[in-house]
Amino acid sequence: MTTQADLGIDVDVRDAAAVAERRDELVAAVRDHAGRIAYQLARLQGGDYGRETLSTPGGEWTVKHEAGELEFLLFSPNSGSDTYVISTKQPPEPAALATALDDYAAFVAAWNDHVDSLSGVLDGVSAEFPEPATTEGVVAERDRVLDQIRDTCAVIAGEIHRYEGDDYGTFTTRVEGDRWELKYDEGAVSYLRIGGSGGLYLLSQYGAPSAADVREYADRFRGFVAAYNEFVEELESDLERVSV
Repeated sequence: MTTQADLGIDVDVRDAAAVAERRDELVAAVRDHAGRIAYQLARLQGGDYGRETLSTPGGEWTVKHEAGELEFLLFSPNSGSDTYVISTKQPPEPAALATALDDYAAFVAAWNDHVDSLSGVLDGVSAEFPEPATTEGVVAERDRVLDQIRDTCAVIAGEIHRYEGDDYGTFTTRVEGDRWELKYDEGAVSYLRIGGSGGLYLLSQYGAPSAADVREYADRFRGFVAAYNEFVEELESDLERVSV
């Protein structure tokens, strides 16, 4: 078996365990201390995720939290490489950690200054606000008009369904250049749409249109009903020409 003496090597290999152990102790202490800053940052920002970057004479520190828990603490010195003092990956190199910790107290002081700068910022801000106006009257008027339109369309849908004999169908016409489409499902109104597939749904199974849209199209709805009546009159005329 080849030995160190055979290779001409007579140098002891130093044990790095003590250095690594001290490094881990320092990282744990910083994690605990900076974790308090991360928690306070989460309270200040009010979100589940956030970060803050603070400047010191030695560089910049970035603290990031997730749900109030410290995710990482990054030191970016004025010269040299960045050091993740705390991260979810590997611990920092001892020399880089030593450089960062020389500036750590300045980071804490910068955090305290940041908080102090916000102290009193809300002093004198009144929490008394004007009473918001209710939309109850507008909504009631909108629903009143829509209910009348829906009732009329229900009659049209029922008549078209009875005439066509299909469970599903549409009645389509043009009013003042706009395409109006009433779709029925087994005689019940599915929707009333103006303007094609990307148009406005005056009636639908989802939300109601705005009061402004109802106002714009309510008068035009009379033209839609008139077009339906003309459609029925033409059908009656066709039937009159049938002889048995």
